[in-house]
Amino acid sequence: MIGSTENTHRLWTRNWAVALIVGGVALLLALMVLLFPALERVYLSQLGKREASTLTLAVEGLNGSLRRFEALPGLIAERPDLAQVLRDPSNTELIDRVNDALHQTAEEVGLSDIFLIDRNGLTHAASNHWKDLSFIGQNFAYRPYFTLALAGDQGRFFALGTTSGERGYFFAEAVRDGTEIVGVLAVKFTVDAFEDAWRDGTNDILVQDEAGVIFMASRPDWHFRSLEPLSPEARAAIEDTKKYPMDQLVPLQASQEVFDDRFRKVEITDNSGATERFLVQSQMIPEAGWQVSLLTPSEQAWTRAVGTVALSALLLLLVGLIATVVIQRRIQLQERIRAALSMQEELEHRVTQRTAELKDANALIMQEVEERRAAETLLRQTQTELIQAGKLAALGQMAAALSHEFNQPLAAVKSFARNAGAYLDRGEPDKVRQNVGMIDDMVDRLAAISTHLRNFARRPGEKTEPVLLNRALDSALVILEPKMRASGCRVNRDQIDGDIWVLGGQVRLQQVFVNLLSNAVDAMNDVPDPIVDLSLDMDGDGVHVRVRDRGTGMTDAEIAQLFDPFFTTKEPGKGMGLGLSISYNIVRDFGGTLEGRNHPEGGAVFSVTLKLAEAPSLAAAE
Repeated sequence: MIGSTENTHRLWTRNWAVALIVGGVALLLALMVLLFPALERVYLSQLGKREASTLTLAVEGLNGSLRRFEALPGLIAERPDLAQVLRDPSNTELIDRVNDALHQTAEEVGLSDIFLIDRNGLTHAASNHWKDLSFIGQNFAYRPYFTLALAGDQGRFFALGTTSGERGYFFAEAVRDGTEIVGVLAVKFTVDAFEDAWRDGTNDILVQDEAGVIFMASRPDWHFRSLEPLSPEARAAIEDTKKYPMDQLVPLQASQEVFDDRFRKVEITDNSGATERFLVQSQMIPEAGWQVSLLTPSEQAWTRAVGTVALSALLLLLVGLIATVVIQRRIQLQERIRAALSMQEELEHRVTQRTAELKDANALIMQEVEERRAAETLLRQTQTELIQAGKLAALGQMAAALSHEFNQPLAAVKSFARNAGAYLDRGEPDKVRQNVGMIDDMVDRLAAISTHLRNFARRPGEKTEPVLLNRALDSALVILEPKMRASGCRVNRDQIDGDIWVLGGQVRLQQVFVNLLSNAVDAMNDVPDPIVDLSLDMDGDGVHVRVRDRGTGMTDAEIAQLFDPFFTTKEPGKGMGLGLSISYNIVRDFGGTLEGRNHPEGGAVFSVTLKLAEAPSLAAAE
């Protein structure tokens, strides 16, 4: 009954915890969904501000073209031969000259057309006189730019050409004979180049006139459309001036709403029923009465908002999952603790029952227990003494090894420090920096040496892997360079072509060559011209590195004890006899061999044989 109650309690606790976590995660997810419109609004605002420069560039381009062509009709109208043509329209020779001149001018300044109109609206000369659809003979009295120019003002007008069928902007100025206005000179430039440039962008651009008609757009199917229905007055004015084709003045299926003081949102549905959503920002060109609008697809902001909500939801679900796992494990741990306590109570109950039986048996074996206690105490004391003796022996060996192995790096640090001081006095900071860097390397090496000596009697902790033999040799020579320079020793080294990779450890392999080269230098203290030969050759899957000195060589007894710990031929205080022993064990850990013998021509030679290895791949090196 008690067990059933406990199981019910555990199940209720677990379900309550899981329900609490699930409810919290669900609440946070609902909050993220409610925040989605605000996120989308923030991203829309950022998107609009980022694309504002595109609208500025489009407006500046249109303004530049308007300013460029604005003064041209007035300048061209000052030509005397234009007034002569209007006074004498039957002079064909003169008209031919004017036609050619207007054509040449249009080509030079980049205009689409230049044409000369008399006071009745009839065209007598034009730059396109040679085309089938020439303006000559056409009457443009209905155009506002003609009536304004004839009245002495500058005429401006954007329209679809009734003759050429090309959209363009017209400037017009009066042609005067003295003070009398005898006609009008009009120029036209097309806008197709602007639209071609706009289509290369990710946004859409449209330009509306004062009536709201889209007469320029990056999408050709928006031409002569509008975002809102046109008023009857606007349609009548367009029809009177033949500004646009009346059958194409159909509003787009669009809806607009204000976003903020700079932007508005527009939805446009095409004939297939597909709806596009845009963030719109506009800028006016007052001189022309145009409104230029930049339409940026709002799907980017929507996608970013969805991504943010989705990522947040995943993070919340992950946190909820982790919390659920943690709570379940905690509940399981509590159950195990309760089970252990229950088992402990059962064991205590059984012990109590057996205690009475054991009292009788205890009296019989008390003497044996006392003897075993005494033996156990003696055994523990003996084990403690043995462990302590082993620790002291290991500490003694480590102290001797550290005294020997730290000597060479410290000497190198001292030498580099002296060099840095000398270079500093000479004002050579680059070399000072180089020596300080070498000191830093030596400090790192001192930290590695303690690991190497600790692993003297067992397999070292540094893993065996492909290492660059060239680097180990170069590093060893750099470390010993101050010692060799002080002793006047030279190194004859074989030239190595290419990189040679061997199995080993970079720091420990370097230590082996440092030991061998240092011993070679020490063996030639009394030699007038000390030289160390450093040779290398490959044989099958192995490589042999030989270090030869020009000293007195070794006796047979010394050769027999070369690699024994604490055996040395140096004077007291010059060496502890651990360098060759440590080097021997390092090379053996690499799967190689270290041998020493006398050279037939004098001196001693030590040969290190290592296994060749494949160069590590770039991915492995990273």
